[in-house]
Amino acid sequence: MDHDAMLALFDRQLRREAPADSPGARVERDGPVVRQAGGPDDWNGVLWSGLDESTAGPAIAAQVRYFAGLGRDCEWKLYSHDRPADLGDRLRAAGFVPEPPETLMVAPVRDVATDAGPPPGVRLVPVTDPAGVELVVRVHEEVFRTSVTRMRHRLLARLAQAPDSLVMTVAMAGDTPVSAARMELTPGKDFAGLWGGGTLPAWRGRGIYRALVARRAEIAAARGVRYLQVDASDQSSPILRRLGFTALCTTTPYVRRA
Repeated sequence: MDHDAMLALFDRQLRREAPADSPGARVERDGPVVRQAGGPDDWNGVLWSGLDESTAGPAIAAQVRYFAGLGRDCEWKLYSHDRPADLGDRLRAAGFVPEPPETLMVAPVRDVATDAGPPPGVRLVPVTDPAGVELVVRVHEEVFRTSVTRMRHRLLARLAQAPDSLVMTVAMAGDTPVSAARMELTPGKDFAGLWGGGTLPAWRGRGIYRALVARRAEIAAARGVRYLQVDASDQSSPILRRLGFTALCTTTPYVRRA
């Protein structure tokens, strides 16, 4: 993999030319900034910026005013190669709070191992209806201990209005959901994103996460997707490397409350 070429492709397709990620949102260009805006349950924030030392200050101030005018929390998704080099410091000075960084990892679909199945006693079940969505958000809430109101809204809206763009899978042990994951596909783009994969503590270390990645890679290959993309935590990065993923950079969400 040509690291620089892949990073440039990712920036162009999923940041500078990104479509809205939910039916109720819109993507806008404001000078050197590409942002998404939507309702209170949509993701609102900055996807890409082409800034330098002279333009960063005014651009940050403009986005703060814009999202404050909407009454929305917003996230500035900062990547380690974004400029200027002190953009993170400038965001903090403007009231943004950094969350834990993650590693952007990418793999050609053809290179991802798809032979990993779930452990004994666990089955992978496709999610195709609101009842299945409730299982997905239930796992997310138990694993990450965060509100799932926005997540539920986004998944239900996408399932209803663009079902072909979303693949969700829940790992079941009997009647209990123990892990869940999804893949988001965008028409006309070479990448599909892998999200979720959180597993209940008692079920970790058994290969469920690996099996969920393999299942989604198999589906991606059947749909003609070229690359898979993950914002990986420290826990998932080693597994993804063994499955064929390469780290491109780090990404840090900077969040500002309305």
